[in-house]
Amino acid sequence: MALSLDGGGWSAWLAPEDGGGITALRFSGQDILVPAPVGTPLGGPFGAFWMIPWANRLDGGRLGPHRLPINRAQDGTAIHGLSRDRPFLVEGQAPDRVLLTQQVDAAPYHYETLLAVMLDAAGFSLDFTVTNRGEAPMPFGAGWHPWFVRPPGTLLSFRATHRCTHDERCLPVAATPSHGLDGGEDAFLGLDTHFAGWDGVATITWPHLTLHMRATGALAGNLQVYAPPALPVLCVEPSSHLPDVANRPAMASLGPMRQLAPGESMTGRITLRAESSHQP
Repeated sequence: MALSLDGGGWSAWLAPEDGGGITALRFSGQDILVPAPVGTPLGGPFGAFWMIPWANRLDGGRLGPHRLPINRAQDGTAIHGLSRDRPFLVEGQAPDRVLLTQQVDAAPYHYETLLAVMLDAAGFSLDFTVTNRGEAPMPFGAGWHPWFVRPPGTLLSFRATHRCTHDERCLPVAATPSHGLDGGEDAFLGLDTHFAGWDGVATITWPHLTLHMRATGALAGNLQVYAPPALPVLCVEPSSHLPDVANRPAMASLGPMRQLAPGESMTGRITLRAESSHQP
């Protein structure tokens, strides 16, 4: 059953049992995310979900000596982590905020995640903390995968230092210097592309609303952009690391996973702020 929150002009519906994801998000009554169909699990082109303890793809499920389950058979990858397939518990709730917790015991990973969601005049904020509860150091990463609406006239702007090129499975193979993106569909349509050296700020402009995203902590530095031509969606995904970086040491400087010792944590925050747009 969806958990609803309201505050600061924002309305959100969360699904703690479905990986702590978001089934709908609105500002002043306008959809920010594509609403999830009632009763449909997250993961399709709607809502938003967390990617923990890695973001995007691992080729062959390889993570050092470990092998993670392949859940994208068509390209032989383990994609988007473990947390999205497991429930969270509600630890505390108010009309405009909620605290969720999750314990994952799925070898080789043993970890705890805390998600704090708050809606107020400053915006819609998501805080995460993941702690290694295992007995050995492990590489960790995280990301957030929103499916934003993409009406005609949508613009996207952000700064980065590098743009990756990819193979046919969307795994990065090289990176070239980049200023990021600034434009409409001519700039982003058809991308499933990773940007490194992101400054943690992105702006999506719709005909009547502008959305400002700011990521801090572990989630600032890397950004995945996905805009399939066949669907009116735009994914702008803050991530802590380069996709498949565990298997691409030559590209590790563009965004490594973080080795967490037992009991060590990594944290990050995403804030969305919306304002009326006067775009002609």
